[in-house]
Amino acid sequence: MTAEPKLTPAEIAQLRPDTRLVHGGILRSPFGETSEALFLTQGYVYETAEQAEARFKGEDAGFIYTRYSNPTAAMFEGRLALLEGAEVCRSTASGMAAVTAALLCQLKAGDHVVAARALFGSCRYVVEELLPRFGVTSTLVDGTDIAAWKAAVRPETKVFFLESPTNPTLELIDIAAVAQVSKVAGACLIVDNVFATPMLQSPLQLGADVVVYSATKHIDGQGRCLAGAVLCSEKFLTDHLQTFLRQTGPSVSPFNAWVMLKGLETLPLRVERSQASAATLADRIADLPGITKVIYPYRADHPQHELAKRQMRGGGTLVTFEVEGGKAGAFRFLNGLKVARISNNLGDAKSLITHPATTTHQRFTPEARAQMGISDGMVRLSVGLEHVDDLTDDVARALRG
Repeated sequence: MTAEPKLTPAEIAQLRPDTRLVHGGILRSPFGETSEALFLTQGYVYETAEQAEARFKGEDAGFIYTRYSNPTAAMFEGRLALLEGAEVCRSTASGMAAVTAALLCQLKAGDHVVAARALFGSCRYVVEELLPRFGVTSTLVDGTDIAAWKAAVRPETKVFFLESPTNPTLELIDIAAVAQVSKVAGACLIVDNVFATPMLQSPLQLGADVVVYSATKHIDGQGRCLAGAVLCSEKFLTDHLQTFLRQTGPSVSPFNAWVMLKGLETLPLRVERSQASAATLADRIADLPGITKVIYPYRADHPQHELAKRQMRGGGTLVTFEVEGGKAGAFRFLNGLKVARISNNLGDAKSLITHPATTTHQRFTPEARAQMGISDGMVRLSVGLEHVDDLTDDVARALRG
């Protein structure tokens, strides 16, 4: 027999985020393990045929099939929901699976989506190219212009979609203001919160209806596995998401869910350290020869600095800057780095840097990239856990050539 848990779910929900990320969502087996168990199983057995029938009818709360749910995935979902302040969470195989599921589960032919123009390349693909194949139209707007959101609304508008801060320009969108517009329009507001992380921004508290994550980023934080998450209300889950996920199968693997579950335990420490280094680095490199522009939300020269202070609990772990010499100058700089490594991933223990114009946003025309504020000299640095002095030296050395 195992001891009863000292903390009830209601008590855990009242604890501070750091504590919730260690104790939340635990389902212990009869062995009383300290580290959460990894349930590598596809299916589950039933004591009787009657119990199997009850499970499939939803009258028995047990597990049916890992495509539907899994004890390890359920622990990850429960813990992330506690952190986000969401009624429920469902995990997926990747961040893009989460985005696509959150959109497609509630849309049908004839519906309309309003989305911010500044989106991750794959998200733009879903909105601009995938949805129209199924008769769903869309309008892209300047996300910072609240009047543009209002003007784009049609009678058939069902979803608003945005990310903030944006990838890679770190532009901020006033989530609370957009949420007010979406409520008047009767539309569901989906916010991709991956850059801010749940530690630094809470879109549900600002009025969003659904929050999506690529857990591959900060939640894993060590470049190991893919996963995503959708956080929403019980009603949204029942009305739209649950059946879609069960029938289309974008489920996370139990192993990946376990990695994400353990990653959540150290998320506050990693984000705090990376953010502190990012803020310091942004200030240090701003005046270096060869850098023409530094973008960081908590710097006073960020055009939406006041919004960042009001909406976020920190400036984040990413720094975007422009290097002299366009693409050739950016490539010379990237190739000269020794500590920060070239990769299109982010939110890792290692500092990673990419050239958006030729990687994450390469599929767009030069005109479209310019409209999003992405220049050929722009690079995006995801600050890791290295000492900030070493990162500063690395950037300075690479700029000198």
